[in-house]
Amino acid sequence: MILSLDDIAKQYEGKPVLRRCSFTFERRGIHVLMGSNGSGKSTLLRIMALLEAPDSGAVLYRQPDRILAQDLDLRRRITLVLSRTGVFNTTVFRNVAYGLKIRGIHSAYLEERVVKALGQVGLDGQRDQRALTLSSGETQRLGLARALVIEPDILFLDEPTASIDDENTAIIESIILGLKNEKRTMVVMTTHDKDQAERLADRLIMLKNGVLEAVK
Repeated sequence: MILSLDDIAKQYEGKPVLRRCSFTFERRGIHVLMGSNGSGKSTLLRIMALLEAPDSGAVLYRQPDRILAQDLDLRRRITLVLSRTGVFNTTVFRNVAYGLKIRGIHSAYLEERVVKALGQVGLDGQRDQRALTLSSGETQRLGLARALVIEPDILFLDEPTASIDDENTAIIESIILGLKNEKRTMVVMTTHDKDQAERLADRLIMLKNGVLEAVK
């Protein structure tokens, strides 16, 4: 699946945040978006994830032979993990299973996929723990598990290691690199950390003055 941005523009209270943003994400791997605070990175990520509409321009999802309708089917093939993950007041297992249940997946297959996702993020030992008792780093990993369990074509990550400790940061970076090695999911993520961007990025993109520019 190919994602194209065509002249995306967005403003808030008359202040331009994004202007003439055009870019094509067509290779599997890790695309890292950098920019200063307030540059519009999170806004652009929400627009790409179809959670917010641009003021002008178009977000296009395509297969090689056609443009995809922005319907429920497409929205279930992409997902966004925010920098602060909200959780349901129930077990870790049930938090991860939620996305599958609303897709009509139940029984043994659901358990198989949840167990796999928990293993990917190193939370298999906490499956019966109340999610609200997890540390901030574990909670962020839970958010990743909820995304991974639905096996998205494109995974958007907004500052996935913001405000968590070095140990959990290393775990999350390892998870992201593992997705690249699996070659099934495209990752588009934002970060303020230049060193992290260098470690993870197959393609590094800068957002400056509302415009995107590839630098790697």
